[in-house]
Amino acid sequence: MASSACVTSVPAPGGADELRERARGALLGLAVGDALGAPAENMRPSEIRARWGRITGYVAEHPAGTDDTEYAIFSGLLLARHGSALTVAHVEAAWHQWIADLDVPFRGAGFSERGTLENLRRGLAAPISAQHRHAWSDGLAMRAAPFGVFAAGRPAEAARLIAVDGSVSHDGEGIYGGQAVAAGVAAAMGGAPVDGVVAAALSAVPEDSWTSRSLRRAVAVAHLGERAVRSAVVVGGYPWTDLAPEAVGLAFGAYAAARGDFRCAVLSAVNMGRDADTTGAVAGALAGATCGVSAIPAAWASAVEAARGSCLPSMRGHHVLDVADLLVPEGEAA
Repeated sequence: MASSACVTSVPAPGGADELRERARGALLGLAVGDALGAPAENMRPSEIRARWGRITGYVAEHPAGTDDTEYAIFSGLLLARHGSALTVAHVEAAWHQWIADLDVPFRGAGFSERGTLENLRRGLAAPISAQHRHAWSDGLAMRAAPFGVFAAGRPAEAARLIAVDGSVSHDGEGIYGGQAVAAGVAAAMGGAPVDGVVAAALSAVPEDSWTSRSLRRAVAVAHLGERAVRSAVVVGGYPWTDLAPEAVGLAFGAYAAARGDFRCAVLSAVNMGRDADTTGAVAGALAGATCGVSAIPAAWASAVEAARGSCLPSMRGHHVLDVADLLVPEGEAA
């Protein structure tokens, strides 16, 4: 079980305008980081340098989010519907309604999503549906930001809710990765400084977990640069790049090195390669919640359109900003 330690340094959420600004920053930041990192997914820094020198903006002709953005929309809509009353049954039903029971292709999904989809279609229910070979993947971390937005200033509640969501698709370190991100975003939504955001993330996961060790190592060397962060957390020689402890460590390392600055955080994350769309998305969500939507460069923000449904056809037409607005508690909206 994750630690139940309280994060006393997290301030109360600000007023309506500030809360909306941070909520929009978190989810638009996720989508921007996803689109920036997508072309560099599964690449090494040397390969990135050989192809682009250094990524300083969109390198795709038509930048777009991947499964990271569409699954975050999926979880955001589910959370907006049920709020703190969310149950495993709600999550499982949504997987069936919006994904598993549809006779359409699901392109671009990660290993954990594919494994979950296969299990659900075989009639397996949670938590058995999460028993596949990639339950430790970063597929939960990539969709965790909406929980931090909803539970602004309440990292423990964000961590509790993302564990409910994740029980259908993940286990162990996969759950912990999602909890670290959700708690970190919740702290940032409450106005916590960078160190407080990191502390909130660490408080949400077991101290002796791989996720905790990876996150602490990354943040400890963040001031030394991207190479040091990669050396601290990347599992050399492992063929897949979707390890939750690794991706979460890289994202928090980039965020800490940038001291929360949006542009620096997402560019650092994507230029480290590996699962660059997910690390970019997580770093973007953290920095967006810290700085607000106005900190996202206009040229990057304007490129984010409604989801195309490339991975999840049922999410086509939904925009992350609309989801962010849905997650602002009633009575808090401007």
